[in-house]
Amino acid sequence: MSAVNDTKLKSVIFLLSGLPGHRDAHLWISIPFCFMYVISIVGNSVILFIVKTDPSLHEPMYIFLSMLAITDLGISITTILTILGIYLFNSREISLDACLAQLFFIHLLQCTESSLLLLMAFDRFIAIRNPLRYASILTLPRIAKMGLVAVLRAMVIILPLPFLLKRFRYCRANVLFNSYCMHREVMTMACLDITVNIIYGLFTKLLTMGLDSLLIFLSYVMILKTVLSITSHKECLRALNTCVSHLCALLLFYTPEISLTVIHSFGKGSYPLLQILLGYIALLLPPL
Repeated sequence: MSAVNDTKLKSVIFLLSGLPGHRDAHLWISIPFCFMYVISIVGNSVILFIVKTDPSLHEPMYIFLSMLAITDLGISITTILTILGIYLFNSREISLDACLAQLFFIHLLQCTESSLLLLMAFDRFIAIRNPLRYASILTLPRIAKMGLVAVLRAMVIILPLPFLLKRFRYCRANVLFNSYCMHREVMTMACLDITVNIIYGLFTKLLTMGLDSLLIFLSYVMILKTVLSITSHKECLRALNTCVSHLCALLLFYTPEISLTVIHSFGKGSYPLLQILLGYIALLLPPL
């Protein structure tokens, strides 16, 4: 009997959920999801193609934009199979290994995207603070190194997550509220003490999005200080205008993530529908 139980625990299957509704309702729900995925994948691919083929766009700002587009493509590809699989084919089962692989890549790409948004804030700061030395400071080799550091940093921080989850025995219903796997939800399915996972999950949030958002805020404080020192009102507005698209990207990325963190920390399982919607917004809206 013990051997049978061990076999069951080793071949863990999670059931993915999503928005409530019957099969027919899910088919209708799948339409906006399909639309968002098509726009995200095609749009980011077009950005990469244009930046690659137009020599005039081989500048730091557009190279960082290309890195962001690659990250967004990765997020779309990582989540498309499970999300559309549920709403189009009612395919809800996912193995433990596949679940761990998906959550690793989701967290890795989100961490990388947070780092890239920080690098883009640094790019805007250099462009406004020291425009004459902009090209000499942000050279192509230096940008490549910065991108590599962003990926390696994310890898080092996120890599322990699947291993911390792999060591658990799962003996609960294993029904996940979302249509994809995330660390904070999978760890609650474990039978054992998850204190280490909770602490490390909080550590990853503080070390990635917490630290990045703080540094981005400081960057914009210095940008604002520099802009306000410009005597020409027209030049002042022109300098601020170069930051508008980046600020919009920051709002789209950090607002749902911060909201989810607050709900998970203080909601104690409340507002499940709101959590699902915010999860979709956090994953699908930035690439879109």
